[in-house]
Amino acid sequence: MTTPSGTLPVDDGAADTVREIAQQPGLWREVDRIVAASRESLDAFLRPLTARGDLRVVLTGAGTSAFAGQVLQPALARRLGRRVDAVPTTDLVADPRGCLAEDLPTLLVSFARSGDSPESVAATVLADQVLSEVHHLVITCNEQGKLAREHADRPGSHVLLMPAAANDRGFAMTSSFTCMTLAALLALGGDAYHGVAGRLARAVESITEDGGLDRGVSALVDRAPERIVFLGSGPLKGLAEESALKVLELTGGTLMAVAESSLGFRHGPKAVLNDRSVAVVYVSNDPYTRQYDQDIVAELRGNLAPGSVVTVAAGSGAEAEGSANAWPLPGLGDVEDVALALPAVVYAQVIALRAALARGMRPDNPFPSGEVNRVVQGVILHSLQN
Repeated sequence: MTTPSGTLPVDDGAADTVREIAQQPGLWREVDRIVAASRESLDAFLRPLTARGDLRVVLTGAGTSAFAGQVLQPALARRLGRRVDAVPTTDLVADPRGCLAEDLPTLLVSFARSGDSPESVAATVLADQVLSEVHHLVITCNEQGKLAREHADRPGSHVLLMPAAANDRGFAMTSSFTCMTLAALLALGGDAYHGVAGRLARAVESITEDGGLDRGVSALVDRAPERIVFLGSGPLKGLAEESALKVLELTGGTLMAVAESSLGFRHGPKAVLNDRSVAVVYVSNDPYTRQYDQDIVAELRGNLAPGSVVTVAAGSGAEAEGSANAWPLPGLGDVEDVALALPAVVYAQVIALRAALARGMRPDNPFPSGEVNRVVQGVILHSLQN
């Protein structure tokens, strides 16, 4: 089996996770076809809304699904010319009147792998309760999930289903994250992202086939770090957050992972560094933003041991050339950072997978005693009084 993880054993509690990382390029092409086939119905639903100058778009989900919104928010705000906010369902459910304080016409975009976590449906119910006018775009990987079923035939709702294989069986969200993020980008970004799915898929296939992905990740994980830092700017900060979560999840919390923006890291979070720390910096394709990423790379390379700081980059310059400390995203030097995040996260997924196996974990189920669950449990939903 050819996978982005090279020769990793797929029968040691990692078969689902390995397969779900490896299948992403193929699924991205399938998502592209799904959105294209749904274009007429999507446009009929979205165009009257996005034409309104007072529309607010809220991107919502929990955990990894919330980070999908963080990655998308800056790009969609620019593309739509409308207010776009990324608000986790966990915030919205806990404080609906605060998160939805302005009673504006709202498009609530809900991301959910299963659609069965308690907050998924609750967020849509509370939005209906708090706002005078709300429309729902549900992007989910599970046709049988409660969220999809609740909104399938509702006026003012549109359900966009991902390929069935994107409903990851493994503990952590991998292909579900990238598929839902791509779907939202294509659905809401329109013609601006025509052809991008194929380019992203080819980039991952290229670094997989030439062994570059596995060599770089292996070298980093073989350092046996006890702390790992992910940094990025703009949409790539959301990517950094998702990357850190993947490491925490798949290693069962045994490898400390921290995420921040390239500029924000100096303002306190840099205290996490010690002599067994490594850092991964996602370098922006935007020439202005890239300068701040390059600055923190230079600073960290002065602070940490040689080989402890790597860049993931597609732009011009040394970061994109490909070496043990510069991991490439080939052929993507002109794409926006929101799209760059999808192939870039594959590096983080494989870091998390390799680090988990190095620690004797079973990535498909890193919490066998059930203290953390694939679909969140233990949430008590409370009624909101008018």
